[in-house]
Amino acid sequence: MQDLEPYKSWHYLYNAARDIRSPFFGRSYHKTLCTHTIYNYYIHPQWDEIGSPTLYIKILFADYIRRFCVIEMLGEWNDCINNDIMYLKRNVVDALTSEGIRYFILIGENVLNYHSDTDDYYQEWFDDIEDGYIIGLNFREHVVQEFIHARLDNYMLFGGRFSEIPWRKFSPQHLFDLTKKMITRRLSE
Repeated sequence: MQDLEPYKSWHYLYNAARDIRSPFFGRSYHKTLCTHTIYNYYIHPQWDEIGSPTLYIKILFADYIRRFCVIEMLGEWNDCINNDIMYLKRNVVDALTSEGIRYFILIGENVLNYHSDTDDYYQEWFDDIEDGYIIGLNFREHVVQEFIHARLDNYMLFGGRFSEIPWRKFSPQHLFDLTKKMITRRLSE
């Protein structure tokens, strides 16, 4: 797990630790010393802690003019035991929405499991972003099935074509344009 580091090819475009509007502003990272764990497995030191013992994230990019952000995730998303959505919503999403972010792109290929509870925080997040959206890209199929079982499709778009996007080959702006176009097509079908 310590070898899974957040995507760094956009780092020259955006760094959440240097963004005064980011909830992670001012954070410093050790290059090699792993201090955080998920189930006793050390993780790479570049991941950001949100308050959950099993879910870590990295804001890869935020554009306050176009009002979108891209967030990569790592670990187990466990709402049932750890209430991870509460930590994500209160410690990250609320800060970003207060700065005008309305479009959230969540990269989930490193989310190993999902365990649901109530959908209150998802509904609140959905209501807070008004005309925006939440997209889950490249979540594993069993995680997508758990999302469907928990009825998160009322609040997020995920699965299907959203599970097949080779997002690393795009710039953040191009990825945003692509997802926006996909949503427009999906709504018109």
